[in-house]
Amino acid sequence: MWQRTFTRRMQYGSTPKDIRYSMEARKALLIGVENLVKAVGVTLGPKGRNVVLEMPYASPKITKDGVTVAKHIEFENSFENLGANLVRQVAGLTNDNAGDGTTTATILSGAIFREGYRSVATGTNPMDLKRGIDLACREVLASLAEQAKPVTSKSEITQVAMISANMDNEIGALIGDAMQQVGKDGIITTQEGRSLNTELELVEGMSF
Repeated sequence: MWQRTFTRRMQYGSTPKDIRYSMEARKALLIGVENLVKAVGVTLGPKGRNVVLEMPYASPKITKDGVTVAKHIEFENSFENLGANLVRQVAGLTNDNAGDGTTTATILSGAIFREGYRSVATGTNPMDLKRGIDLACREVLASLAEQAKPVTSKSEITQVAMISANMDNEIGALIGDAMQQVGKDGIITTQEGRSLNTELELVEGMSF
């Protein structure tokens, strides 16, 4: 993984390409990874900070969602962008699979990349490093599965929802009510409201 050559297509067709090898390539990737992690990391946890994003042809967007911040970051250096894209994929997959925890996943992946970079730079075999990471992941997953506690009661669901909603009690309570009514396999959707109130509507049967 660490010895691959990274290329950048300058224009369409058969045109010259910018090629970098070994340490130079890894260093450029690391810069992109660390810059993305730094920007996303400020949103971590209930006390995380908001990020203001410039939106083309629209008003600036204020968000505390890690994956949203990651998707809006682009660097002028294409090799740094490659590194950022590696971490961006992690945030996107975490959002698709879990729906939350994108900032934590971004910070963890950045730390793994950074320590892996240091290990390879000091002579560690990249494949040995990869096997070590895989082993550590299996141990962590087994430990998390052992510690995990099923969330079943309405109060527990409300608490989890409130944390995901940046400690918003009203949103947490609404999600708790919705989950209690539709069950764990039910479908919950959100729409932009036309009033100042946040409302919950239950639709029985099929909906189109």
